[in-house]
Amino acid sequence: MNVTGTMMEKPASRSAKGWQALQLAARDIKLAHSVFALPFALLAAFLAKSAQEQWGSFAGKLLLVVGCMVTARTWAMLFNRIADRDIDARNPRTANRALSSGALSLKSAWLIALSSALVFVVFTAGFLLFWGNAWPLVLSVPVLGWIAFYSLSKRFTWACHLLLGGALAVSPPAAALAVNPAALHSAWPWLIAAMVLCWVAGFDIIYSLQDVAVDKRENLYSAPSRLGTGAALMFSRLLHLAAIILLFLFGKSLAAMGLLYWVAAAVAAMLLLAEHLLIITSGEKRLNMAFFTLNGIMSCLLGAAVIIDSLI
Repeated sequence: MNVTGTMMEKPASRSAKGWQALQLAARDIKLAHSVFALPFALLAAFLAKSAQEQWGSFAGKLLLVVGCMVTARTWAMLFNRIADRDIDARNPRTANRALSSGALSLKSAWLIALSSALVFVVFTAGFLLFWGNAWPLVLSVPVLGWIAFYSLSKRFTWACHLLLGGALAVSPPAAALAVNPAALHSAWPWLIAAMVLCWVAGFDIIYSLQDVAVDKRENLYSAPSRLGTGAALMFSRLLHLAAIILLFLFGKSLAAMGLLYWVAAAVAAMLLLAEHLLIITSGEKRLNMAFFTLNGIMSCLLGAAVIIDSLI
C-alpha cells in the first residue's frame, strides 16, 4: 500500500477552508474521544504532585498537560486520517470522513496537523521556561513520532493494536514526568501505563471487527483479519484480564488509594466484562456502545476516583 499516494479529491473550491476546515477536522477526529486517555494523564499529574508544591504552580502545570494532550491527539489522529485517506475512501464505513470524501483538503489537513504538533512542542517548552524541567521538551518530537507510528503499523503487523495501546499508554508517565520527574522512580506510573496499553489494545481489537473484510481486501493487518475472529476475541479478553490485574497492582502500589478507588476498579472490571458480553450476545450491533460508552465511562470513573482519593 502506497502511504504517500494521493486520492482523487474534490475540487478545492468544495473543500473547507480556514475556521470551517478546523471545525470539520475537529468533528472528524472526534475530540470528545480524548476522554479515553485524558483522565489517566490527569490522575498521573495529581499523583506526581509533590506535597511541597503550591497549588497555583500545579494548576499551571495541569493546564499545560491538558494542552499537550489535546494537541498531541489532534496531531496523531490527523496523521492517521492523512495516511489512511485512500483506504478510507474505499471503505463504506469511513468513506464520508472529511479527507476521504474531499470535504477537507490534504493541504488543510497537513496544516492543522503540523500546527498542532508545533503547539504541542511549545507547550512542552513551558515546563522548561516556568519550572526548569527540560524533559518534556527534549522528548516532545520522539513522542510525536511514536504516537503517529501506529497509523502505519497496520500495513505490516497485527500487533498494531498493541502499538495503539502503547501510544495512549505514554500519557500517564509523560504527565508524571512533566509535573515531577522524580515520580518516575515509583512503580505506579508504569503500572497504570501498562494497564492503559492492555485496555486500549483489547478494545481496539473489538473495534476492528467491523473492518475485517476491508482489511483482508486491502491486505492490511489486524488481529481479526490475520488470526481469525475467535482467536482475536480471545486475545482481547486476555488483554483485558491483564488490565484488571494491573489495576489491582496499581492500587496496591499506592497507600493513598482508599475505598473509592477499589470500588471504581471493581466497576471498571465489570464494565470490561459487560463489553465482552455485549459482543458475545449482540455481535457488532452494539459495538459502538461497547467501544465508546463503556470505555469512556471506565476511564472517567477511574480518573475521578484516583484524583479524589489522592486529595482526601
